Amino acid sequence: MANNLVDNIIPQQPPIEPQSDVHVLKARLEWGEPAFTILDVRDRDTYNEGHIMGAMSMPTDDLVNRATSSLDKSRDIYIYGANEDESGQAVQSLRSAGFEHVSQLKGGLAAWKAIGGPTEGIVEALTPPGPGDYNVVSRMQEHTETQKKQV
Repeated sequence: MANNLVDNIIPQQPPIEPQSDVHVLKARLEWGEPAFTILDVRDRDTYNEGHIMGAMSMPTDDLVNRATSSLDKSRDIYIYGANEDESGQAVQSLRSAGFEHVSQLKGGLAAWKAIGGPTEGIVEALTPPGPGDYNVVSRMQEHTETQKKQV
């Protein structure tokens, strides 16, 4: 009985799209939704300079092997690379390897930064964090203000 109650309270996440807008991913992060992974398929040095906070580095040349050994095939996976071609090829590689819920993050890191998504890395560390980077309440207020601006 308790399980049914929980199922009704927590809405099921709709399947992810083949391509996702950065706003969709940011909303999932801000609500603390579990069970998804962000993969950065650029080379390791570029990843170290700066990437989406929480993204895992899996360069394209070793992507399928590493993903297969460390990620569930039914997990939601968002991928971005140096450009749309690189991320598109990475998405296709994972789908061919049997991963069911893989989405290309449109615009990659640049689009993520444009909407104020949190980043980390050597270059990113030189940029002081915003008020919402550490505090959930501030993040929610910031999110609300951002939503108002876009209307």
